[in-house]
Amino acid sequence: MQKDRPAGSPRDEGVIMSKSHWSERLQFYSPCIAAMEWAKSQKSAKLAWENCPRGDWLLWIAGKVAIDRKLLVMVACDCAALAGRFVKKGELRPRKAIAMARAWCRGKATIEQVRSAYDAAAAYDTVAYAAAAAAFAADAAAYAAAAAFAAFAADAAAYAAAYAAAYAAAAAAAYDAAAARNKMELRCAVKVRARISLSVVLRAAKRSVS
Repeated sequence: MQKDRPAGSPRDEGVIMSKSHWSERLQFYSPCIAAMEWAKSQKSAKLAWENCPRGDWLLWIAGKVAIDRKLLVMVACDCAALAGRFVKKGELRPRKAIAMARAWCRGKATIEQVRSAYDAAAAYDTVAYAAAAAAFAADAAAYAAAAAFAAFAADAAAYAAAYAAAYAAAAAAAYDAAAARNKMELRCAVKVRARISLSVVLRAAKRSVS
C-alpha cells in the first residue's frame, strides 16, 4: 500500500498545478514567510527562478531538494567570495576557507582540510567582531566551507553563506545599508543561476521524493 504523502509534495505536481498556484509545492519544504509570499507573486516556477532577487533563497531550495553536494558548495563559495573585499588586506583565513572548499569540490582536498579551514575562518570571525563587515565576510566563507561537511544541514549552510555575504555589504555601506544588502543578494542570485539551472533543481526534487 502506498503511504500518504504530505500535502504539497512535488509528486503531486499534476494535481496541484490544476487546482492551486505552483508555489503551493514549496510548502513541502517549509519556506520562510517572505520567500513564500514572493513566490506567490510569480506566475510560474520558471519565472520565479529567473526573477528571484535573492541568492540565499535559491541556494536554500537547491539544498532542500538535495542537488549535487559539490555543486551546492561551489556556488556557496562563489557567493561568499563576493564578500572577500570586506576582509582587511593581509587576512587570508576566510579566502583560504573558500579555496579549500573549492579544492574539495574538485577532489583536491580532504574533508578534514575543509574543516580545518572552516575553523580558522570562524576564529577570524570572533576576533573581527568589532568590524561587522569583516565578521560577516568571514561568516560567509565559513558557511561555504561548512556546506561541504554539514551532512544534514548543507542547505542551511549554503543559504547562510549568501545571507552573510549580503549582510557584509550592508555593514560596510556608509549610507543605505538596505540597498547595499539587496544589491549583494542580487549578485549572489546571479552567481547561483550561472551554475544551477531550474531543470537541475526540478530533477533533484523528483529524485528526492521518488
